[in-house]
Amino acid sequence: MSVVGFDVGNESGIVAVARQRGIDVVLNEESKRETPAVVCFGDKQRFIGTAGAASSTMNPRNSVSQIKRLLGRAFADPELQRDLASFPFRVSEGPDGFPLVHARYLGEDRAFTPTQLLAMVLSNLKGIAEGNLNAAVFDCCIGIPAYFTDLQRRAVADAAAIAGLRPLRLFHETTATALAYGIYKTDLPEKEWLNVAFIDVGHASMQVSIVGYKKGQLNMLSHAYDRSLGGRDFDEVLFKHFADKFKDEYKIDVYQNARACVRLRVACEKLKKMLSANPEAPLNIECLMDEKDVRGFIKREEFEQISSPVLQRVKAPLEKALAEAGLTTENVHFVEVVGSGSRVPAITRIITEFFGKEPRRTMNASECVARGCALQCAVLSPTFKVREFEVNDGFPFSIALSCKPDSENTESEQTIVFSKGSPVPSAKTVTFYRSNTFAVDVVSVDADDLQMAKKISSYTIGPFQSSKPEKAKVNVKACLNIHGIVSIESAMMLEEEVDVPVATTNETLKDDTKMDTDDALGDPAPGTDENMQESKCSADATHGAAENGKPDSEEISAPMDTDAKVEPLIKNVKKIDVPVSGLVYGALGSEELVKASENEYEMALQDRVMEETKEKKNAVEAYVYDMRNKLYDKYTDFVMSEYKEGFIAKLQEVEDWLYEDGEDETKGVYIAKLEELKKVGDPIEIRYKEWAERSSSINQLVHCINGFKEVALSNSQAFDHIDMSEKQKVLDECSEAEIWLIEKQQQQDGLPKHADPVLLISDMKKKAEALDRSCRPIMSKPKPAPKPQTPPPPTPPTESPTTPEPQTPEQQQQSNGAGEAEEPTSEGGAQDQEPTAEQMDTDKPDGWAEPSA
Repeated sequence: MSVVGFDVGNESGIVAVARQRGIDVVLNEESKRETPAVVCFGDKQRFIGTAGAASSTMNPRNSVSQIKRLLGRAFADPELQRDLASFPFRVSEGPDGFPLVHARYLGEDRAFTPTQLLAMVLSNLKGIAEGNLNAAVFDCCIGIPAYFTDLQRRAVADAAAIAGLRPLRLFHETTATALAYGIYKTDLPEKEWLNVAFIDVGHASMQVSIVGYKKGQLNMLSHAYDRSLGGRDFDEVLFKHFADKFKDEYKIDVYQNARACVRLRVACEKLKKMLSANPEAPLNIECLMDEKDVRGFIKREEFEQISSPVLQRVKAPLEKALAEAGLTTENVHFVEVVGSGSRVPAITRIITEFFGKEPRRTMNASECVARGCALQCAVLSPTFKVREFEVNDGFPFSIALSCKPDSENTESEQTIVFSKGSPVPSAKTVTFYRSNTFAVDVVSVDADDLQMAKKISSYTIGPFQSSKPEKAKVNVKACLNIHGIVSIESAMMLEEEVDVPVATTNETLKDDTKMDTDDALGDPAPGTDENMQESKCSADATHGAAENGKPDSEEISAPMDTDAKVEPLIKNVKKIDVPVSGLVYGALGSEELVKASENEYEMALQDRVMEETKEKKNAVEAYVYDMRNKLYDKYTDFVMSEYKEGFIAKLQEVEDWLYEDGEDETKGVYIAKLEELKKVGDPIEIRYKEWAERSSSINQLVHCINGFKEVALSNSQAFDHIDMSEKQKVLDECSEAEIWLIEKQQQQDGLPKHADPVLLISDMKKKAEALDRSCRPIMSKPKPAPKPQTPPPPTPPTESPTTPEPQTPEQQQQSNGAGEAEEPTSEGGAQDQEPTAEQMDTDKPDGWAEPSA
């Protein structure tokens, strides 16, 4: 089972894996810890990650980045519209009102959804993890911002499914950071809470969370965020500053050239990093546009001045997080700053002034989320045993169920099922009284969040038919799963049937009432995910049924005043499952998900074919260069001059073909071309290899022959048990091998180096193996073990047994003394007995020969 954590950021992604010794961040193919979250579409394949970033400068129109900003957002979203102004690629509105990204791929214009693009990035990160683990990766934990809406969370889950991943949990980035911080702390207090503020300033957003720690647990107290406040905003400030400056000084407008915009943004990002460590920094770009070299200069004070509108927004999330946690700055013991955008000195200064204490950087600013996700995956995995550490995460939004009005209910009903800060996962049961099919909407009630869709999904409950004239009681179960996705899992109609009175006691009535109340929550829906099912069951044990804000007047109440026998009416509750069908606005359907998975597989297959084609082409080019150099160097004596010139001409012909007609060929053509060259070059390589290794192989064979000869002619007693005929057989085998070697060596010495050898290394190895196979069993034969001597059996007595007469104590003592004195005499007689001639003959080992006189 794989234990992997993915941190998919707006700019880059990081992969962390859990091992027996801890959490490791995996290196990509360029030995870097961060992989760009870029997808570049070419005429023949895609370039993802580091390859995509390298291609984006030359192909900006078809290079897609900042995919998280597009995910799960409507095209008309004001924030998205502001982002589109800085994107070099084209984005249009799809038929469902969500964005579509356009790129030219395989020679035609294609449109991709943000979910498909995120799946491509996840596939690339998955490949990095599999290359490091040498195993398939399925189970994982993916970090997401806490402010992600229900639709955005569903989009991440769909993208993971398209990429062939099975996320055990979509983990809040702030919670992952808090887990990575606290699980290694051994000095956490046992009674008092230790409050820590985490401030994550990423590439495109800022998140603030306040977490309370005790020994073995963390409690998420509050979330606050600004979706559009990150490091890229400072890059944009510098970009606009220098774009206007270059327009005045050099008369060039970079806004009219997509490639110039990309290059200037990259240079401004580097400039921002330089200003974080230096009071001033220069900017130099060669041939930015219209063959003009540009240069600029800026000081940190000027940079902070032009960035003041961005810096003024830093304090708002800090104040909101502190207010929601119900704490003051004095109650916050430590402040931790993480994120790639947190290195701006002005941000650190604002945080210090707000909390009145210097923020700490005890964690890796870029890797803490990935490490926390890997830790959470290890907690959920049975593969690892992790230190017990309870994570109490909170849902950052409020979710309600809204029932539409019908002919009998003219007013819409709305019940908050998951308030802000609800534990994740959770489950609630809401009771509705209806006589026929009705519709329920899952809505968001956060009025201050404009990006949170008011209506998330709609569900139809029914049809059902009640056997009674009054309205049926229908329990609807809403679930907030481990990913933070809200759905209606099941519905159940309850009908009460009154039985005859039965005499009972208070204790029995209490037990029956308790069982009925527990069952009223409803059984879990079949076919759900195991992880989700476990969370639902645990949540059902802690949450009761909400009934549109009103208690159920028909619930059974048990008398508590006396233990005397009573005769209540026992009500049996009949439970009937009610069908539930739902529609999630903006989410992928099952058919669309299958189609997207098939498209991703086809594109991945095309990428793999192109990569293999490149490898074969590079193999042909490398062979041409390598063989030509060797023909002029160490292969000179091993090929005749006329063949050498012809082969060099052939190599030059193939080299010219590679850069002309063979620039764009298939994998099979390159394989055939390489085989054609090797038909001529392999014999030359073989002759050189035989010559270089022949002397060592001859020495090995001679050593083997002499070794067996020496053993066979040895007079050592260790080999006296071996028959002379077998020793002679060993000597004959050694003589035969020696004669063969001498003859072949004489023939080889008479041949020139460019002739095919007659004394081959493989033949000498076979000869040595055959000699070892025939001689070693003979010379390593163990000595026969001597047979043990068996003493003759004792002669049985001839007298018939008689019953002994009773003896006096003096007679018994004399009898015992006599027996003890006679015992060693009998043993000594047996030991002193001489063996017979027959016994000596039988003791001779096999193959024994009498020595001749």
